[in-house]
Amino acid sequence: MNAKSIMKKTIITGLLAIPFIAEAQDPAIRNLQVESGNASTKTVSDTSKKKWKAGAIFRVTAGQSSLSNWAGGGDDFSVSVNSTLNVYACHKKNKFSWDNVLDLGYGFIQSSSLGSRKNDDRIDFISKYNYAVNAKTTVGTLVNFRSQMMPGYTYNEKTGAKQTASRFLAPAFALASLGIDHRPDKSLSLFLSPVSARWVIVMNDTLSARGAFGVDSGRHSINELGAFATINYKKDITKNLSYKTRLDMFSNYRKNPLNVDVYMTNLVSVKVFKMLSFSWNVDLIYDDDTRIFGPEKNAPALQFKSIIGAGLQVKI
Repeated sequence: MNAKSIMKKTIITGLLAIPFIAEAQDPAIRNLQVESGNASTKTVSDTSKKKWKAGAIFRVTAGQSSLSNWAGGGDDFSVSVNSTLNVYACHKKNKFSWDNVLDLGYGFIQSSSLGSRKNDDRIDFISKYNYAVNAKTTVGTLVNFRSQMMPGYTYNEKTGAKQTASRFLAPAFALASLGIDHRPDKSLSLFLSPVSARWVIVMNDTLSARGAFGVDSGRHSINELGAFATINYKKDITKNLSYKTRLDMFSNYRKNPLNVDVYMTNLVSVKVFKMLSFSWNVDLIYDDDTRIFGPEKNAPALQFKSIIGAGLQVKI
């Protein structure tokens, strides 16, 4: 067996082993959810000599943000300054492809009513390794990790006192899936998996003691087995107008499988000049296990975040 074959089998085996490795690391922690765009534009018939395609988009935006039932914390109406970095690296050889996307976001939100400031950030990584069945359909693995870097807080409407709502690895979501990826065209990707393992992680002791994000009180993680689907759409509508969206859905076989967890992100970007752009980012989350809303603070709810702004956009 030659070195290339050994390397190929090693990569495949490593990706498939991720959920089992995580299970063995620590009984109190097993590590989330998504893809951040249709990164790879290569098809099975691609004859390009380039095996890797890589790039990045960096944005700095100042604008206005609106939150509703946001579990990570924050005020309903705020002024924000955000920076985002989207990096992708895609490999294609014969019928094998490996797509990697990393989304990083960091910024500040200034509360309009409480006079307080909070960090707004995210870490979102996805990797897919696939084998092409035909020009539009592949089978393979998908792994995803999502969390944040800095603490998030909620504020008492009367006193302004803050309470920890989220931190790094509190929560974090890890997902490993085996499934089918269908791409009708270069703009649309549909990934379906009947066998997925997901871990919800809450490493902060205070949040763990509250039983936050569906993890049992006093524990730091929960493991779920279920079905996962993600739909990604990325389109340059005109030369200066683009739209990107991702919809993730997860059904837990072990608990209320009809209560599907939903994560959706949307980004509309309008390029005005060479580096100046306007953007509108809308995130939607529904998690039946996040029961911190309603009059009694014990019910799930649709979480909504909208950020509208203008700033610099640089493609690398």
